[in-house]
Amino acid sequence: MRKQRLFTVDEVNALIPKLEAIMEQLQRKARAVREEVQELSRTSDQPVDSIDTSKILEQRPELRVVLGEIEKLVDEIESFGGEFKGIDLGLVDFEAERDGDLVLLCWQYGEKEITHYHTPEAGFAGRKPLDPRIGRPRYLQ
Repeated sequence: MRKQRLFTVDEVNALIPKLEAIMEQLQRKARAVREEVQELSRTSDQPVDSIDTSKILEQRPELRVVLGEIEKLVDEIESFGGEFKGIDLGLVDFEAERDGDLVLLCWQYGEKEITHYHTPEAGFAGRKPLDPRIGRPRYLQ
C-alpha cells in the first residue's frame, strides 16, 4: 500500500502557475498531434479513430518527439503529486482530506484557484464547491 500525500488547498493553489504553464504546452502539443492525425486520415481515407499509434508514427515519425514531450509534461505534473486526468479539459486532481474523508481537489485549466473537489468515486461529474455558497461548478472548456 502506498503512502498518500494529502494536499491542502493552499498547497495546490501554490502549484497553479506551474500547472497552467504545463497544461498550456500539453494542449498545444496535443492539438498539433490531432491535426497531423486528421491530415493522415484525409490522405489515407481512413477514419481518425481507426488509425493506431504505430500507423501514426510510421507515417509521421516526427511525432515521436512530440509524443515524448507530452509524456514528459505529464510526468512533471505527476512529480508534483497531482493525478493527471486529461488534456482536453485540462484536469488534474490532488488527494486531500475533507471532514475525515479522502477527496480529490479538482483543478481545471483556466481556474486561478482550487474551488472544487470530488470523491474518488464521483469523478469530475461529481464536483462540489469547497464553499457551498459558490453554487454549481463552472466548466471552462
